[in-house]
Amino acid sequence: MSTIFGRIIEGKLPCKKVFENERILAIEDIHPAAPVHILIMPKKEIRDLQSLKGDDLHLIGEIVAVAQKLAVQLGIEDGYRLLTNNGPGAGQSVLHLHFHLLGGRSMGNLG
Repeated sequence: MSTIFGRIIEGKLPCKKVFENERILAIEDIHPAAPVHILIMPKKEIRDLQSLKGDDLHLIGEIVAVAQKLAVQLGIEDGYRLLTNNGPGAGQSVLHLHFHLLGGRSMGNLG
């Protein structure tokens, strides 16, 4: 795998795991933007949301289920944000599909 997340998934770089199964890994962000900031990613190397193929769409549902479970465990189930950036133009700095689970403070209005 060619990204920092790929090296984390392969066990070549340390991380603080909060969830892992055969398909999904969730880790604490090393530069948190909120009191709770978890990165949830498929272990399969997928560049971004636009690169998802039909066979991989089930991963999105599994990521959402992991986010729901973590939100309860972390006490943020009544107010959190789950987001992804698609491509560098949207702020995606690591080109491996991942979602940010953010909470623990008021998140404000995006629009």
